[in-house]
Amino acid sequence: MMTRPQQGRTHRLTRPSIAIAAAVAVTAGVVAAAPDAKTAEPTPKLSLIAASTSVTLDSWKDDPGVYLDLGTYLTSENGAFELKVTRKSYKDPVVATQVLRNGKKTTTKALPAGLVKDFSGLPGFAQVSVTDAAGKTVLKQTEAFCPNNASGRIRPDAPAQSKYPQSCPVNPFTLGSVWGVETGWASNTYAGYYAKPVQLAAGTYTAKISVTKKYRDLFGIANKPQTVKVTVRERSWEEEEGSGSAPRSAAPQSAKSAAGTQGHAGHAGHAGHGGHEGHQQAADAPAASAHAAHGAPARPEAPAGRTTGATPTFNVGHGPYPPAPPALPWALKKESLQRQAFSAAKVGDRPGQTDGSRQAPGAKPNAKRPTGKATVPDVPKPDLRSLPAYGITVSDGYEDVPGKDYLAFSANVWNAGPAKLVVDGFRSPGKELMDAYQYFYDAKGKQVGYTPTGTMEWDPRPGHEHWHFTDFASYRLLKADKKESVRSGKEAFCLANTDAVDYTVKNANWHPGNTDLSTACGQENSISVREVLDIGSGDTYTQDLPGQSFDITGLPNGTYYIQVLANPENRLKETNHKNNSALRKVVLGGKKGARTVKVPAHELVNAN
Repeated sequence: MMTRPQQGRTHRLTRPSIAIAAAVAVTAGVVAAAPDAKTAEPTPKLSLIAASTSVTLDSWKDDPGVYLDLGTYLTSENGAFELKVTRKSYKDPVVATQVLRNGKKTTTKALPAGLVKDFSGLPGFAQVSVTDAAGKTVLKQTEAFCPNNASGRIRPDAPAQSKYPQSCPVNPFTLGSVWGVETGWASNTYAGYYAKPVQLAAGTYTAKISVTKKYRDLFGIANKPQTVKVTVRERSWEEEEGSGSAPRSAAPQSAKSAAGTQGHAGHAGHAGHGGHEGHQQAADAPAASAHAAHGAPARPEAPAGRTTGATPTFNVGHGPYPPAPPALPWALKKESLQRQAFSAAKVGDRPGQTDGSRQAPGAKPNAKRPTGKATVPDVPKPDLRSLPAYGITVSDGYEDVPGKDYLAFSANVWNAGPAKLVVDGFRSPGKELMDAYQYFYDAKGKQVGYTPTGTMEWDPRPGHEHWHFTDFASYRLLKADKKESVRSGKEAFCLANTDAVDYTVKNANWHPGNTDLSTACGQENSISVREVLDIGSGDTYTQDLPGQSFDITGLPNGTYYIQVLANPENRLKETNHKNNSALRKVVLGGKKGARTVKVPAHELVNAN
């Protein structure tokens, strides 16, 4: 993905609702000049605009640095701006193609080889220069652009909703993605979570933002830089807490709290989906903490360890890499978050632990358990596949036991389709386990069959407190001869669409539901639960606690393989059972109590 490791994660409110409203006024002239739809060429017309002529940015005393959310947007008229980004395998480079639609006719245009190297966006897209009050240039840099960034309409007759995904994938083993700016919409050029803070003293500045020449030439963008007046003000959390008021923009997490990330931001998703096992430290809280209601942010929470979660478009905290910038945060609409603005970090799974863009509702189970004879009809079925392990590191397992070494990692199982995986759990009164059933659907979405597929169990431990579907995956550490050496005790899972692995596969759902645990996994008193793994999406768990991670204390140094195995008992019905295993080579070294791990590149993917 692009692998973009960073020194800790920052939580930042992009205030899209405010910026988009301003953008409507700013772009009135642009809309008026738009070509007539009947005579226009099918190529989309792209423009860089500024939502406002001035912005106020905060620099926090406990973590100096300013995040340059300057409120500039890329608009698309005369058709949507759409890019398809893929790689055939991990042996092949990432390639990008522009998709041009003219009615029912679709054509494609290959973009230059090497233009993109991962799935996180267009590198070097925006040029930003900042001058101080004396006219001296104090900053000049380029920023990447994810077309799926925070976005909104720029005219009232534009489509009510954008068809495109809400962020760019950052999982290192992503296979395919779709990026786009809907016609009549604007997408924020700010690099969001990928951006590094810049050092600017309190004062006034002038920022000049433009699209770099290679992209202007490639996409026919006019050379019209935008100028924004910038006021930098220094603030502190102590002053805000003392005044009882919430700041207008979220402060970045402190350098002290970020020190525990070992160079990566925690993608807290199934933080115990690896980390939601209690040690995600609220790294899976970007949505709730970084995007507070109506501009009142919640205080950034401490990051999880480097392996707490995966990455994708969907759950923050599911991995060692940060999520893409948010798209119209659902948290802006939740007034209850105002009361949490300065709350301390909490461990566990909570509402809204997605990439910060939204809280997708979970699917509702059938009202009653299925009756009649179980059948497995000849209809499309899911295809579960494993990704190679990543986010691999040696830890002490959070235990104060001298000499113990654990190999922690993140693991993802995804659904290549062409049908989604749907599992319902039904509880008999008084019983601790739910009976689980897999459902099957015809091409029109009508349920046409079901089969029993094991059980679901309630996990009461703090940081879990949800229903786990048993035997969904298995994790094993194999010796050099690929015979089993150690097996993870983690075999029960709550399914959620945390990562956008390949949105180019047939029937891929670009807007899946149940993107976080709180919407998918029920409550202790639930009578039934539905867990879904949608087409194109995967579910990442981080194995970083004893019983999940591998105890390597007594293992000799040498070469091993981490095996991620989907559907280990073949209880789930799928189209192909031969692609359920993925191996990742690791080399153990060091001495007891201070073991090391080297992670060779997996073909062209050089991400540990």
